[in-house]
Amino acid sequence: MKNRNIDFSMVLALTVHDMKNSLGMLLNSLDELRTENYDNLNDSSKLNTLQYEAERIHNDLVQLLGIYRLGENNLSAHIEEHSVPEFLSEHLARHTPLLEGLGIECTIEVEAISGYFDADLLTGALNNIINNAIRYTESRIRLTANERDGYLVIGIEDDGEGYPESMQHTGTLSFKSLDFNTGSTSLGLYFVSAIANLHSEGERTGYLKIRNGGEIGGGVFEIWLP
Repeated sequence: MKNRNIDFSMVLALTVHDMKNSLGMLLNSLDELRTENYDNLNDSSKLNTLQYEAERIHNDLVQLLGIYRLGENNLSAHIEEHSVPEFLSEHLARHTPLLEGLGIECTIEVEAISGYFDADLLTGALNNIINNAIRYTESRIRLTANERDGYLVIGIEDDGEGYPESMQHTGTLSFKSLDFNTGSTSLGLYFVSAIANLHSEGERTGYLKIRNGGEIGGGVFEIWLP
């Protein structure tokens, strides 16, 4: 019998990539279906659940691919200048159909500033955080962006019960510090932390601040980028 040297991790990565692309097409179709049948479907709990869960799985696959590439040392940030208000407005537009369907109000409070970051990587990180906020908010989500201490700070707040003490954190998360008893949450935090850490300027690197409070009283998730 011939020795078959199969790189199983590569097979899984390719499969996950195909699944991610298929789910992306499914999510686009769900948005079109909602738009074409707005009066009948916008308040449909079944459609909202389907879209939310599809988005959640899509985000999980994105982070799995990112973590795989981190493990292979071939994930890097391609830093470019972007208009922060424009970037966040375009990003929020992707979530607007589901937010409206769920009756969740989302506001943006952004300073008229530019930032230097990898838009694709940051999009993946923000999708993860916003999806989590949608799950735990009562009725409001607030996106913010401003400059503090030489960092671009992007925040996602909700009016839910807030983050448990075990999740509140300032700094960079290491893979060894993850508590897998909390399920996929730990991988999501590690993925977002790793994305932030890929952004650097001199000796400074990006990091997270996860706390409770904020303007609307729930969880506050901040990404600090130098």
